[in-house]
Amino acid sequence: METQRMSVLKEASIETIKRLPEECSVDDIMYEINFVAQVFQGLEDARQGRLITTEELLKRVDKWAE
Repeated sequence: METQRMSVLKEASIETIKRLPEECSVDDIMYEINFVAQVFQGLEDARQGRLITTEELLKRVDKWAE
């Protein structure tokens, strides 16, 4: 299962890179790949039931702002 997930992540990353403008920087590419990876991680977390409520999220954000 992990191999399949990584294959899908790799393909999504490649497609994302292909859509970037030719003049993009390495930083732009890394940002986009990281974003795709975070989305996939969030989807996996949701699939595994690792979720929090909006209320809990707002509490955590308030703590970060202190």
